[in-house]
Amino acid sequence: MKALLEAGVHFGHQTRRWNPTMKKYIFTQRNGIHIIDLQQTLGMLNTVYQEMVDLVAKGGKVLFVGTKRQAQEVIQSEAERCGMLYVNQRWLGGTMTNFQTIRTRITYMLELQQKRDQGYFRVLPKKEGVKLRDKLNRLEKYFTGVRDMTEVPKAIFVIDIGREDICIAEARRMGVDIFAIVDSDCDPNLVDHIIPGNDDAVRSIRLITNRMASAVLEGLAQREAMEQARIEEMAEVDESAFLTAYVSPDEEEDGLPEMEGLDTATVAEVAPAAAAAITPVAEPEVEEPVAEAAAPETAAEEPVAEAAAPEASDEPEPESEAEPESEPEPEPEAEPEPEPEAEPEPEPEPEPEPEADPEPESETEPETEEATEEQSKE
Repeated sequence: MKALLEAGVHFGHQTRRWNPTMKKYIFTQRNGIHIIDLQQTLGMLNTVYQEMVDLVAKGGKVLFVGTKRQAQEVIQSEAERCGMLYVNQRWLGGTMTNFQTIRTRITYMLELQQKRDQGYFRVLPKKEGVKLRDKLNRLEKYFTGVRDMTEVPKAIFVIDIGREDICIAEARRMGVDIFAIVDSDCDPNLVDHIIPGNDDAVRSIRLITNRMASAVLEGLAQREAMEQARIEEMAEVDESAFLTAYVSPDEEEDGLPEMEGLDTATVAEVAPAAAAAITPVAEPEVEEPVAEAAAPETAAEEPVAEAAAPEASDEPEPESEAEPESEPEPEPEAEPEPEPEAEPEPEPEPEPEPEADPEPESETEPETEEATEEQSKE
């Protein structure tokens, strides 16, 4: 309250210039000047402060507007302090309602600034370089404060809504929240968030604008805190999901107790059970290579047994084991198995070749018979 009194926030305009809709915010009049009720100003300033904090915390941007001479420097310094947009020169019609066109001019200004920094102007003829410099200076005068504006802001803070009537009309048309200092000669119905006070004194403008910039900084801090908390929460969720996925079904069936919050004595009791549950799992891992290595041996023995099957009637089993190397020859005959069964039947016919031995015996038998006949004749 004391700061408001010292800044002269309670001074209004002359009584003959007042707006009747501001009657409820006027305390009295002295020497033909209306005196604004500072109790209402203080309460509404605190309310507007919190509303500004909430708006910025949700990600909204604020445009500070003050083109009158008393407000130009204050608007620029406070907007730069809180990192927001500002307009402290003439308000260009269509800044919000025709933003796409305004954005093209801002892009052109940025291109000229880049060329200037690269020394492009020094290469051009003197006359053309001077024209481009003048054009760039004019663009910087009106668009420096909104060079980072990529979309229509969520709210505007205005000094003297009577002077910035075009800005107020565009904001109302675009649905932008309006924060403003409302003097005794203004219409409060045009403003969404009212701060009754003096909008002509430099100290009054500085005090209230400083308060709004501080609200923006607090909102930015809350936004960062919310984002950090969200990131930490997501990290915790990912970690818990990883831990739950890491527990195997076997461990769940074993009924192993959770290790969180266990005492050392409990851990000592659980450790042997856990070790016993883990040891049988490691044994099959060592035996698996042995079983895999034995598999090819059994596969190699199978064709031996198959090849030895037809000879089992004439030859003993040990011979089938002794001839593993010579028997890969019948394998090509086993491949055409899909062909008709008439082909594998002749296989037993060549096998009786060992019985060819009796044929010479038959030749010898006639010789013995002839010998006996000759002996009998003799």
